[in-house]
Amino acid sequence: MPPDVAPKAAPRTVPGALQDAATRFGDTLAVVEGGVRLSFADLLERVREKAAGYAALGVSPGDRVAVWAPNSWRWEVAGLAVSYAGGVLVPLNTRYTGHEVVDVLSRVDARLVVVADGFLDRHQTQELADAATEAGVRLPTVVRIEDLPTDGDLDAIDHVAAQVGADDVADILFTSGTTGRSKGAMTAHRQTYEAARVWGALGELVQGDQYLVVNPFFHSFGYKVGIVTSLLTGATIHPMAVFDTTEMLRTIEREQITVLPGAPAIFQALLDAPDRSSYDLSSLRFSVTGAAVVPVVLVERMQGELSFDLVLTAFGMTECVVGTMCRRGDPPSLVAGTCGRVIPGLELAVVDPETGAPCGPGEEGEVRFRGDLVMLGYLDDEAATAEAIDADGWLHTGDVGRVDDEGYLTITDRLKDMYICGGFNVYPAEVEQVLMRMDGVADVAMVGVPDQRLGEVGGAFVVRRPDATVTADDVKAYAKERLANFKVPREVRFVDSLPRNLAGKVLKTELRKAD
Repeated sequence: MPPDVAPKAAPRTVPGALQDAATRFGDTLAVVEGGVRLSFADLLERVREKAAGYAALGVSPGDRVAVWAPNSWRWEVAGLAVSYAGGVLVPLNTRYTGHEVVDVLSRVDARLVVVADGFLDRHQTQELADAATEAGVRLPTVVRIEDLPTDGDLDAIDHVAAQVGADDVADILFTSGTTGRSKGAMTAHRQTYEAARVWGALGELVQGDQYLVVNPFFHSFGYKVGIVTSLLTGATIHPMAVFDTTEMLRTIEREQITVLPGAPAIFQALLDAPDRSSYDLSSLRFSVTGAAVVPVVLVERMQGELSFDLVLTAFGMTECVVGTMCRRGDPPSLVAGTCGRVIPGLELAVVDPETGAPCGPGEEGEVRFRGDLVMLGYLDDEAATAEAIDADGWLHTGDVGRVDDEGYLTITDRLKDMYICGGFNVYPAEVEQVLMRMDGVADVAMVGVPDQRLGEVGGAFVVRRPDATVTADDVKAYAKERLANFKVPREVRFVDSLPRNLAGKVLKTELRKAD
């Protein structure tokens, strides 16, 4: 049985991890995509060139650089180069609209934004220009990801990379909040490094593992426990830009994929594929799943029909990438029914959310974490940071759960209204604020509605203004123009009024019952 945590390496920064990977793993392939096959040594050289190119474009240490692009080898190079140039990486959701991206760019005061123009048949650069004009703001420098310059001073950029410290901010990942506006979770290099290291250790990743990354790089599940874990373990990354069952089956067979984490829907799609038996999937050995309720039978089928040797579940969030995780030897019922035990270096507590009094085994309360992996705080939002992390250092997750006698966590509910659609967090307040600007809408409330394929989808309860003729299709179309597709309500119901308590708060429990 491997130890919970492998020996630590230094320095604990992203540039340090990249340089160490080039030394330790050399000619081992770091990333494979189509005809592009880069070794770890190659990857370092590509990153150095792009980082020098960033500097030539005016990026200085501490500057924020956003990357708005799908999973690809180019994303990996562009993202790692931000850290190598001493910058702060701001990954952007590919499903965001131009309006959402412009808002984030303005808030982080981005020096540069790297864009994959044309992804999903969109015109991202034009979307940015139009949204900036509408908002009356100036865009930072916009560069297409394939046009990043490489003409810069390599010796100078190596010096910059060497000055990056473990306590410096490495990245800002945006996650929506109950106020309806996204919040930027700031993470130090040591925290990004540590999350990737512990996840890789518990997953037993080793040099030569073939790691298919379907989880988006703009998410911590794709970037931190994908790209950065690859640097620490020598696993080869195979990026997938868009989930496609047939292409995934082909890739698993062709590249002999060994590591495949993802949401339960991914594995359900593989199991249900009519031609699955015609592909050789015997190389699969390790998976982590979660982000939704995991049926015990799914874990059993993953091990029995997809040949996984190790299937684990875990619990984390942008503010604390990995909080709990199952371990080798845990039975399928435990893997499916819990989120595992707290990881090394963190403390887990389940408490009464009102009094803070600890709950006993099996008693439900708010889940809280304390330790080095808890984020530094929210960008430019001291109030939200103080609300999330108390004076004693405990991160208030807003999730309700219980811990058994063996320390295994089960999430049972949410204090917040957030729901998960296809693995993406959706915060109703953000969607409600957008829909409230629609002509003809007097009031609106969003709730999560169970969906067999996506786990949950958005259900909108809308109160029309007098004499308004707004239809369900109108509401969906309005949202689609202004929000990422996973935030768009799939169901729209018109009601005369929303149920509220004496304080005026919408009683969403009543709406869920009505739905």
